[in-house]
Parts: sequence; C-alpha cells; structure tokens
Amino acid sequence: MATFTIDTAGAARSLREAARTGTYIAPLRETFPSITAADAYAIQRTNTEHRVREEGARIVGCKIGLTAKAVQAQLGVNQPDFGMLFDDMGFGDGEPVSMEGLQQPKIEAEVAFVLGRDLDMEKPGHADVVQAIDHLLPALEIVGSRIANWNIRFVDTVADNASSGAYVLGSTPKRLAEVDLRLCGMVMTRRGEPVSVGAGAACLGNPLNAVVWLARTMAAVGQPLRAGHLVLSGALGPMVAVNAGDIFETRINGLGSVKAVFETDPAGRHLT
Repeated sequence: MATFTIDTAGAARSLREAARTGTYIAPLRETFPSITAADAYAIQRTNTEHRVREEGARIVGCKIGLTAKAVQAQLGVNQPDFGMLFDDMGFGDGEPVSMEGLQQPKIEAEVAFVLGRDLDMEKPGHADVVQAIDHLLPALEIVGSRIANWNIRFVDTVADNASSGAYVLGSTPKRLAEVDLRLCGMVMTRRGEPVSVGAGAACLGNPLNAVVWLARTMAAVGQPLRAGHLVLSGALGPMVAVNAGDIFETRINGLGSVKAVFETDPAGRHLT
C-alpha cells in the first residue's frame, strides 16, 4: 500500500500566509487528502514553534474546542481538540479590539480557568484538576479561521490552532466553590439584544470535565499545564459572527460579566 507524506512545513506556512494577507486557503483535507489528526497537530506545533522562536510570542495557556456534542457530530469526531494561547491574543474587559489581524471572526462565551499549580503528573485526575485551579473568570473567545468560508473539518481546525484568534477576560475572579459550573446560565448580547444563550452543561456536561480532558491530553503529549496557565474551556452557547463596531457583553451566573468592544476603524491595537 502506498504511503503519503504530508508537507507539514508547507501547510503551516500556508496558514501563516493566510493570516498575514487575509487571503484564506482551501481546506487542508482537500489539499492533502491523506492528512491525519497527527499530521494536523504536527502542523499546529510547527506554527507554535514559529510564533515562539521567530516572533517572540509567549505561550500563556490553551483553549479547548469542539466541546459541544452537536459540533463534534458535525465534524465527525467524538472528542474535543486543543490549541495554544499566546500573550498577544488577550484583551481586558471592555478594551477596544482592532478588527485588523482577525480572520473571519466569530465570538463565543466561555468559562476561563487560571491554574495555581502544575498538572505534570502522568494522568491528572479530577481531584488533581480541582486542587490546581486558582480561580475562574468570565471570558469571550474570538475565534477565527484561515480556511476560506469556515469550510472546516477536524483536521482543518486542529492544524489552524483550533481556529483560535483572540480572547477577552473579565475582571471578577471567583473561586471554584463559588460557581455551579454545570448549571450556570449564560446570555450573550450584541448592543443589548440577546444573540446566544446557554449553560455550563453545554460544555462536555460541565466545563470542569473539559479541563480534565485537556490536562490529561497535555500530559500525554509531554506539554503539561503549568501554574499560571489560562484555560479557555469551550463554548457555553452558539458562536456569533463579529462585525466592526459590534459590542458584545456576556453574563454568566455566578461569574459576572465581560464585554468585547470591536473598533470601527483600523487604528489601534493590532494582533499578529
């Protein structure tokens, strides 16, 4: 049987070029029909290493994607995926976000976890993760895709750093015991009009389950989560397209609120 080698360096380069130019590419599954999940994560690692070595970016944590069962079914998988978070992706509550550098942006509400301990044991358990969590924050993730028209399947989004873009963190840290993560309701509004609703149960039954999955996965690949790392645990409701000038605010029961303000012109802070 013939074997095929995926040009991971070339695929990684095409994703970087799409991000730089705004000219989005065809799905990698079409360009490389034999691409596997392992290939996709290799492409992601290549671009992670490029960001750190060549661009001076700093890894500050991870994001979890595909936590909703309906989305998993749509993409033909039965587990989440992960991507890396970098220091220049983060914005504060209400801080203006430039549209430049965002690619086909959409927004979703999430619970963010900040770790106070390393999770470097061989197979972190539920209790290990609970003990490692320092605090929680309400968060808005601004997802993006370098694949034209969001025409993605599992390997496409994995290679594209789990379709990451940016994120906005709230400023009301809470302890884990203060929040019912499974039942916490979420409402996201655009200029006061509700556009997405959900609850913690939409994220693998409980956002904490998603963090346990990530901790075990990262330990297995030799990149354990560390004290200080931020984890975006996955969407609590449907994502919504973003346009220049939009203002989104999310309220999560027990966690408070967080606001994302998108600029109407290209001036201001740029993402790279």
